[in-house]
Order: sequence, then C-alpha cells, then structure tokens
Amino acid sequence: MSDTAAIQRLLKLKETLQIERDEDYRLYQDQFLRVGIDQRRKNGLTWYPVKINSEELGNGEYLQLEIERTSHVDTPHQFSSGKNINLFSNYSDEQHTLQAIIKNASKNTLKIIVPYDELPDWCFEGKLGINIQFDDNSYQEMQNALDHVIKARNNRTAELREMIEGTLEISFTKNETIFKVQQLNTSQNKALQHILSVNDIGIVHGPPGTGKTTTLIEAIRITLQTENQILVCAPTNTAVDLITEKLFQKGIQVLRLGHPARISDDLQQCSIDGRLNSSPFFKDIKNLRRTAEEYFRMAGKYKRVFGKEDAKQRATFYTEARNCLKEARLLEDHITDDLFKTAQVICCTPVSSNSKNMARKKFRTLFFDEASQALEPMVWIPLLKCERIILSGDHFQLPPVVKSVQAKKMGLAETLFDKTMLLQNTVVLLNHQYRMSNAIMGFSNEYFYQGKLTADASVIENCLVNNEESLLHKSIEFIDTAGCNYDEIQNPESLSFSNPKEGELVYLHLQQLLTEYMDYPEYPAVDVGIIAPYKEQIEWLKDNQSAFPLNTNKLASLNIKTIDGFQGEERDVIYISLVRSNDKKEIGFLSDLRRMNVAITRAKKKLVIIGDSATVGVHPFYAAFLEYCEKNGAYRSAWEWA
Repeated sequence: MSDTAAIQRLLKLKETLQIERDEDYRLYQDQFLRVGIDQRRKNGLTWYPVKINSEELGNGEYLQLEIERTSHVDTPHQFSSGKNINLFSNYSDEQHTLQAIIKNASKNTLKIIVPYDELPDWCFEGKLGINIQFDDNSYQEMQNALDHVIKARNNRTAELREMIEGTLEISFTKNETIFKVQQLNTSQNKALQHILSVNDIGIVHGPPGTGKTTTLIEAIRITLQTENQILVCAPTNTAVDLITEKLFQKGIQVLRLGHPARISDDLQQCSIDGRLNSSPFFKDIKNLRRTAEEYFRMAGKYKRVFGKEDAKQRATFYTEARNCLKEARLLEDHITDDLFKTAQVICCTPVSSNSKNMARKKFRTLFFDEASQALEPMVWIPLLKCERIILSGDHFQLPPVVKSVQAKKMGLAETLFDKTMLLQNTVVLLNHQYRMSNAIMGFSNEYFYQGKLTADASVIENCLVNNEESLLHKSIEFIDTAGCNYDEIQNPESLSFSNPKEGELVYLHLQQLLTEYMDYPEYPAVDVGIIAPYKEQIEWLKDNQSAFPLNTNKLASLNIKTIDGFQGEERDVIYISLVRSNDKKEIGFLSDLRRMNVAITRAKKKLVIIGDSATVGVHPFYAAFLEYCEKNGAYRSAWEWA
C-alpha cells in the first residue's frame, strides 16, 4: 500500500468520524434542543427542579456540590460520572447558567464540581435545574489529530503512519541484557522483552486475568532506566486511575492529568492540584489570592464615583488586586512547570494529553492501555507526541462505542489495536491467567482464544468450598427460566429492558448461597457482583434489594453494575441476569459477544447466569454456551425455585 493509499484511508476515516459526530449531535438535538423541559426530563437529560444539599471546597479550590432532584424521582436518567453539565435557574428571565462536571451519580443525587470557590447569588433563589451538555471537544481533538497525521511528511509521525499501514517494516533493537523479572511468568517476561526491544509498535494482548497491568507496570519501571519520562494513556478515566494507582504504589513519580471531578479521590495526591496543594509554596499562592480578593472587595465599595480621589483609590485597589493575582499565577505556573519536568510518568486520557501544559511535550514511548476500546483517531492524539507506541488490551472484550450505523459500516469501530494485530512480529499473547477456575475459563478460552489460555495452579480448581456434595462446590451454573413466564418489560421512555422475575431469582439464589455458606466458617467472606446488560434491570435490582434480606455475615461486598462497569474488575461470585425473554427471540445487546465475554470472565470462584434458553439459545454463541453448561453439569431450571 502506497503512501497515498495510507493517506486516503485516513481521509476516509476523518469523513467517517464526522458522520459519527453528526449522528451523536443529532441524537442530542432530538433528545434535548428540540424539546421542552418536560420531554427533556423524560429523555433523562434534565433534572428539574433540584436542590443543593451541601457545598464544600474540594481539591484545586473547586466547589463540590451535592445536587438532589425533588420530583420525577423514578424517571431514568443519563447522568453519569465525568459528564459535562450546566446548572441553570428559572427564577427570573435572566439566563443564569453555571458549567460543572459530574463527580458521582446515583439514582436521585449527583456530586458535581464547579470551577469556583463561591456560588453566585442566583443559586440560592430557587427554581434550579441541571442539563447534560454535548461534548464536542473530543471530536475536535480527534479531527485535529487526523489532520496532523494526514499532513505529516518526512517525520516520525509519517513513518508510524506507514508502519501501521504495513508499508514500512517494524524494527527491533537486540538488547544485550535479557530482562527476566522473577514475579512475572514466561509469557509476561516474553511481553516485557518484546516491549523493551521494539522500536516502533508493539502489542500486548491480555485476555482476562492474565496480569496485563502487572506486565505493563514492570515494563514502564524498566523503561524508565533508559528514558527520563513516559506518557501513559487509556480511553477511560477508570483505566487511567487504575494504572496510575499501580505506578504510585511502586514508588514511581507519576502525575495524573485531568479535571479533579474525573480523577479518583484516592489519587488526588497525584493530580496537578494535589501536587500544588502539597507544595511548600502553596501557602504563598493562597495568601496572594486572599489579598487580591480583599483588594477587589475594597474596590467594589466605590460603585458610584463622584470625585477624582475616589476614582484614583478604586483604580489603585484594582491594580493591586491584579498584581497579586498575576504573582499568584506566575508562582503556580512555576510549580506546575516543575511538576511536568520532574514527573517520571504522566498519566491521562488522550484528550488531556493535548492540554495546555502538554503542548510542547515530546516522549519516546507511549503506553496505551485498553487500546481495544479506543477509536483510532483517539490514539493518534497522544501518539503525535511520541516516537513509539506500546498498545495493550484485548479485542475480544469491550469495543469502542460507535453510535452511527453508517460510521460502523464504514469501519470506524476498527481500532488501531485491530489494525496493528495484523502486522508481523507485533503481538505477544499473555496466556497464563490467575483469576478463574478451569470450568469458568473454559468456554471463553475455546470460543475466543482458541484454547491458548491456561489457568494457574492456584486457581485451576477454584471454588467456594471443597465439599463436592455441596452446590457451592460447583463453580458455574446456568439457571434456565424457559417456560416460567419470566417476561421482559420495556420502559417506553428509556426503551431499556428489565425482568423483575429474573431479578427476584437472582436474590433468591444469593440468599440461598449465603445461608449455606454460613455452614463453612473456615472460609472467608465473599465479594459478590451482579451484572445485567440493561440499565433498567440494574435500577430494578438496586431498588428492590431491600426486599430480599441477605445474610451479611459472610458477605464482604455487593456491587450491582452494567457490564461496562465491571470491565477490569473481578469478584468471588458473579451473577449475570440476561434479562431478554420474548416470543420473537430478540436478544438486543446480548448479541454483543465482546461484552458478554467481559461478563462471564469476572468471577473467580462461582459464576451464576440466569436467562431464558428459548430466547437466547437461537444465537450460536448462547447455544454453544448452553451445551458447555450441560456437559459440565452446570444446567439447572428456574422451576427449582417455583
């Protein structure tokens, strides 16, 4: 493929990205801009009215507010952590709004971060509401990145572009030193050696439980012996936080970029604001700001100036205030510059990698984790700053989100990870997993990974108890609801599905499990996760949990989330509610097999799946899974609980 062909592909990709952006904005317009406040509430894009329950000064001198909606409390909503919103007032005809970012979201309350240390007066006049905002910034950054890649000539970006197209060969440096880290297994050490020797593009393929993050941390640690600074990115803030935490625990000087609302509370000390707050000079910055505020307050007393002396005095106060703020900003910039110079690793999302402080930064190596979840243009944003890239992820787990059917058909869902997997000598597979028993791992291993994975001896027969006569000994169960009239219910507003009868069975089974587990005091308390592919079912499970009292003596934790919420996580026991049960045999989201692979590989000791075989069994994947369960004696009927 010629250079021209490579550029033509990227031009088409740029066009496809615009189609996706336009579709995303069209959906936003249909749900928000073209409808009134009542319909926006129904669409889950607006809360009105709301009240401010509390306000406190958080990290970076930003205000953190708890917002609660006071009506329509059962209406599904689309508010979630990290989204941009605005707080508005309908108290008067004036258009009062305040930009903010969601820190945490629950059914009826939000914690939001506003970039001020004091709220304006209109926030206390009542008739407040909040709206979700359309985020165009990510699209602009991706389009700009593609423009740079397309225009690149006779530089490193142009070389990487051609290597990805397969027109230039990837090169390796033969290391005199063979690194073999004792705590890594054979495939992990092979991946480590690959990372250290590749000059251009390397891939670490990490299926569930194979220690991908552990391998990356060791590779980063050793790479720092020859490089002063490394850039680490991931497509989600959760993934960035995870790798930041692991690096911090290793004693590596890591700087986590991003808005405080999008950074885990435990990692605020690694953020720019957290580092500024711990600086010995931060006290001077605060004093300068306080002095500036005092000067502004004194100047504000001269609202109506009648004499020259009054005007002169007010001008003096304003000048002093501005001088104090300027000095504070200079001091803050000096500290921030030092943070960027001394950090060994900078961790961020791709968009944050192009923030103001990163404008002129250059790196030799970019580690991009969970790359199989990132659109190709998103990866190019940080890659423009780097000479080589190490991609890690699993193309059999969560894919990137593409909303436009046309854009998907045109190939937008094909990631850079997918493309580079096809290149010669780029991929190392991590094949030794430490999470699941053979029974839990078996189906996923054969269906997705050609049987290449092996379970570590420490988990190969993992189960809750070693008593073979107990049902707790079985590490996998499929409970079939076929013929039980466990019908799905669709919410006409959100169009999401729930299955209350199936939800009840989840809790009845969990009650039974925890009660029986009490007979084994020698075993530790268990962490339990409940997964459903539909938010409506998640809401039902959360809302009705109290109706099914659980014996908590042996329950360490219980988390109820969608499949996406469990990516990268694991639990001792996992329940999966498949939800879909209908005469038309429609399975909706369940046809996304990569997401289902995530779901069935989260359990360490026991996996319980509840679903209607008559509905899901029409799909070859679920038919094969049902056959696997029957072969392993894992098939049960919901009639047992009738």
